[in-house]
Amino acid sequence: MTAVSESPDAGTRAVPNTVDEVTLTIENHVATVVIDRQHVLNAVDGSAQARLNEIWDQLEADPDVRAVVITGAGTRAFCVGADMSAAAVDKTGLQYWAGLDPNGFGGLSLRTTLDVPVIAKVNGYALGGGMEIVLGADIVVAADTARFGLTEPRVGRLALDGGIHQLVRRIPYTQAMGMLLTGRKAGAAEMQSMGLVNEVVPADQLDAAVQRWLDAILACAPTSVRAVKQMVTQTAHLTATEARGLRLPALMAALDSEDSAEGVRAFQEKRPPVWPGR
Repeated sequence: MTAVSESPDAGTRAVPNTVDEVTLTIENHVATVVIDRQHVLNAVDGSAQARLNEIWDQLEADPDVRAVVITGAGTRAFCVGADMSAAAVDKTGLQYWAGLDPNGFGGLSLRTTLDVPVIAKVNGYALGGGMEIVLGADIVVAADTARFGLTEPRVGRLALDGGIHQLVRRIPYTQAMGMLLTGRKAGAAEMQSMGLVNEVVPADQLDAAVQRWLDAILACAPTSVRAVKQMVTQTAHLTATEARGLRLPALMAALDSEDSAEGVRAFQEKRPPVWPGR
């Protein structure tokens, strides 16, 4: 299968896709990644994991992409984690742990080198590794029917791809432990009250809600957005004072960018900016 994307400079360009179960499209500076394995509620097997890593690597290298949306096909599930019907599940826990992907589940949950914002469009169950993908996103928009959980303890496993460590950093400790120690599922409204979900809408309004977030991101200077994300992901281990002094590549590029000059001109001329993206 070949997905087609639009490039403002080169017209239409093809995005090769060797695995039909994970698709990538790029249009108007927005990349959309869809896990389409509906027969297993969009669970990820080895081939899908490899394809997702390829996609994130490709998007890291594409300066035209200014935002990414990741979602699951259909209406029942975003992603329910690892495909328990796949042969890889026969590995022992130690064997699985020894072979962990450094980028985390779906190639995203622990990835720190992607400088464009990622929106998780959660249309249904986000469980196990699917929840870890959500934790690897920057903005989470969920249907009111969505349910979240790190359910691995229910099947004698652990959320080893960042789920355990990230959840306690993203929501209050007691709320996180209440989920981690029971493997329970929580609804979208509850996850929003904990601070993990940005917006909850009826399922039939999910596309429109995600588009509003995309429009808001695209209204900002691309170089500024990249700098913000790089500054956050690369300085989490530092104090705010230490982080401020770090000369990161995206920060230095933004400070001396055409976007920066265009933003000032547009403000002075009382018109919307037209971002060069460099």
